[in-house]
Amino acid sequence: MESPFKTADIDEKAIRKEKPEELVTALAEAKADAILSRLQNVDPFVEDVHTILLITADTVVVHEGRIREKPSSRDEARHFIEGYSGGRAEVVGSVLVTNLKTGRREAGWERAEI
Repeated sequence: MESPFKTADIDEKAIRKEKPEELVTALAEAKADAILSRLQNVDPFVEDVHTILLITADTVVVHEGRIREKPSSRDEARHFIEGYSGGRAEVVGSVLVTNLKTGRREAGWERAEI
């Protein structure tokens, strides 16, 4: 049996928004679109795909008013974490639920200070 978990395989750096809540929502939508296009091209899923929900999400960290990209190396990750010491950072996350039968989407985002 094939795993129900799919990866979106999108270029996250190609999607830019100024506000973190807009960015995480746009990224979750792009992930849903990418997965949907793959599901529609796989015959065994076509019949079953219309009876399930697709859930996609994304999270970013905001530090000193700037959205932090995913670190590209272990050293950069360490630098990011050290920069949070003694300061404040926010995590902004989104979830998008797509009904694959109706196409209806519901999205939400939340912000937490760390």
